[in-house]
Amino acid sequence: MDNNNNKHVNEEQESNMTKKRDSDKLGTEPVHPLLLRMSAPLAVSMFVMALYNIVDSIYLGHYSTDSLTAVSYCFPFQNLNVAFGIGTAVGMSALLSRYLGAKQYDKADKVAHNGFILAAINYTIFFVIGCFAGPIMRLITSANTDPMIISEGTAYLRITQWLSIAPMIQSMFERLLQGTGKTNYIFYMQVSSTLFNAVVDPILIFGFFGLPAMGAKGAALATVFGQILGCILGFTFNRKFNKEVELSVHKLRPHWQTMKEIYRIGIPSIVLQSVGAVMNFSLNKILASFSDLAVTTFGVYFKLQSFVFMPLFGMNNASVPIIAYNYGADRRDRLEKAMSIGVRYGIGVMSVGTLIFWLFPEQLMALFSAPPEMVSMGVVALHIISLNFPFAGYAIMRGAAFQALGKSVYSMNISLVRQLLIIIPCAYTFAKIGGVNMVWWAFPCAEVAGFTMSALYTKRIRRNIISKMTPRDAEGNVIEA
Repeated sequence: MDNNNNKHVNEEQESNMTKKRDSDKLGTEPVHPLLLRMSAPLAVSMFVMALYNIVDSIYLGHYSTDSLTAVSYCFPFQNLNVAFGIGTAVGMSALLSRYLGAKQYDKADKVAHNGFILAAINYTIFFVIGCFAGPIMRLITSANTDPMIISEGTAYLRITQWLSIAPMIQSMFERLLQGTGKTNYIFYMQVSSTLFNAVVDPILIFGFFGLPAMGAKGAALATVFGQILGCILGFTFNRKFNKEVELSVHKLRPHWQTMKEIYRIGIPSIVLQSVGAVMNFSLNKILASFSDLAVTTFGVYFKLQSFVFMPLFGMNNASVPIIAYNYGADRRDRLEKAMSIGVRYGIGVMSVGTLIFWLFPEQLMALFSAPPEMVSMGVVALHIISLNFPFAGYAIMRGAAFQALGKSVYSMNISLVRQLLIIIPCAYTFAKIGGVNMVWWAFPCAEVAGFTMSALYTKRIRRNIISKMTPRDAEGNVIEA
């Protein structure tokens, strides 16, 4: 009996040592290589996610322009779905990392399980949206829109919303791995689901192997099937390798204070990304007054820009747990270094994106079998909008610090100003005075404002939060002044 008790104690001690060893790297390894090592799989996985999103559009462009246009009209609702899924997961991840940094493992465990409860609650919203897919498509299109576009869009929207629980749960599994520093498994999840989607997409869209050609409906099914595969892998990786958080159905008990804390961090991120959906919807309505082809061009731009933004979001996501952990551990030196390095990479990556959009716009538009009129419109759009990329790089990486330090509301405020108070009014005004090509200038105008606000908020958190941290060494001892 004593031997069994000793064995149990030893196993428990070993488990606690493993927890400390796994999570403490966020507070002990050199910041620059740690950030790069954690960012690499996340950046690649986010790049793969961008590929995931663009594969549908490339295949649909070859299938029919109507199908591509239909998916472009649905894009705001996909953004809204992502907003709730990732926003909730970001709140969970940042809070999880903070508790791990403070060695409060029971609270970290509670955060993880309540995050999944919130994901299930969020899903009900999008199930209802799927039930009204037809009326929604008729509302967001113009009176002159081809009925085939409405039909294709209805099928795509219904499937992606009814089965939207898959990407939400996948986001939760990814952020659990991110919050504990195991970002390489996120890479495996993303690559597997994307490869699956790339293989199944043409089969369902064009109707290979005796299956009927389903167009946009086939693209929706392939997307959801890939996300379900990602969920299965995410569950497996967390159960097998993530020892900091032990997932169990029996632990899925609502704890309102924990949910409140998750949403306190996550809601600004939800609002931030939801505002993007509102902006997309409004821009589609403005552009639809010119033609459905203008809506398609805008949709193609958003697919292409994700190749530039997604890898940067990977670095942003890697920065959050590093900053949050060192904030919880009172390591001001490491926190500031992570912030500084992140901003330098952000501006650099986005500057390369601007260069690519200026040098190869025709080749990028050709990926979608775009007709000549759409290519001409797209070249102008890519040239103008990409001017804002370096400014966005700065703001995105500053947003990582805002989230990690519990000031996600700053990112929310910036997003509201950029996308609601500047982009939409400017786009509407420019459309009236200069035509469709003038609309694109709304984006650089908004990003300059976002850059300015990010700089001012950074100055505020340095003064009110970072400057008041207690200096500590690697062992957590207070450094005397």
